[in-house]
Amino acid sequence: MLVSKSLDTDLARSEKQTLYRIATLYLLLGIIIILGFSVMYYNAQKELMLQEQKSTLQQETKELLLRLKRLHVNFDKTQIYPRSKVYESAIFDSDKKQIFATTPTQLQLDKILYLQDGMISLVSIPESYYLGAKYVIVKIKDDGLWYSKTKQELLIFNFLALSVMFVIGYVLLRLFLKPMRDAMHLLDRFIKDTTHELNTPVSTIVTNIEMIERKKLDAQTLKKIKRIDVGAKTISNIYQDLTYLTLGNKIVTHDRLLDVGQLLHERVDYFTSLAEAKKVSLDLEIVTDGTLFIDSAKLSKLVDNLISNAIKYNKMHGYVHVILQKNEIVVADGGIGIAKENIKKMQERYARFTHVSGGFGLGLSIVASIAQEYALEISIDSKESEWTKVSVKW
Repeated sequence: MLVSKSLDTDLARSEKQTLYRIATLYLLLGIIIILGFSVMYYNAQKELMLQEQKSTLQQETKELLLRLKRLHVNFDKTQIYPRSKVYESAIFDSDKKQIFATTPTQLQLDKILYLQDGMISLVSIPESYYLGAKYVIVKIKDDGLWYSKTKQELLIFNFLALSVMFVIGYVLLRLFLKPMRDAMHLLDRFIKDTTHELNTPVSTIVTNIEMIERKKLDAQTLKKIKRIDVGAKTISNIYQDLTYLTLGNKIVTHDRLLDVGQLLHERVDYFTSLAEAKKVSLDLEIVTDGTLFIDSAKLSKLVDNLISNAIKYNKMHGYVHVILQKNEIVVADGGIGIAKENIKKMQERYARFTHVSGGFGLGLSIVASIAQEYALEISIDSKESEWTKVSVKW
């Protein structure tokens, strides 16, 4: 059976989320740096390869120019442009128009030495324009050995660099997050200790107020007692929420078949003084009797949070209707409503979308956890500034 998450779980999850976000940013920056280095290293290796091939290309170009010169002198006899089985060549005039090429291709005449389409090209400008040739290009095939070697080196380097960065980053993040983690655990311990210390005085106040015979009190004293009653019940609700959050996974569950109508009567009576203090009408309508196999304390906590929220976020002289119909509890109010874009977020812990009234944003989160535990279906419908309706079905 599922249980509600404790504050310890929330703190651990919050710490992990923070760790993951910072680690993701750290790794992204690291990857960008590594990629930048990889590009620089690749370009450097490529340039080194080109420079190593340059002397060979220059020698081939020299031979080509000599043959081109002989052709220029004896053009009438041969009329065949020089070519070689070792390299490919091309000749362009001053207008960059092709005069001759062993294999027609798109060449870059504004560069001197470059790699393109697996061919290493060297562009030379001879001192004399033999047969109108201003640009002489010699090309040889790139064997790709430098590329394979560079690729292998980069893969090994990148793997090692990422591994080292991950380990160092994780250690640094843990160190940086330690003060926050200590502060969060201190806060968690403070909440638990405070909650524990509130138990006795809150229970005593609520119990003694209920034992007071109000018929014997004068109007002024009764008014003061009601104020104390409202304050005590407000504190009691906060105490119960905090207790449920901090001890949710340690609370022993006693599931049994409950009369839902009877429980609703008890909870509506409990909140009557809170509703009267805010001048909100609170009523209960039982359309159909119903039963539910559930822990009574948890169903009470679910109903209490729905009614408490309906009163808390209501308007002066507003209303709260609690309705029990077939396999469904409905809590409707004429309060401030909820914006459509916020309805989906209402069940998130600490979610608050208004500062009109106090609260910690825990109520609907607790309702959602109990509903999940017992496979109850929650639906929220609302019109901003007019009304809200929360339905719990089983």
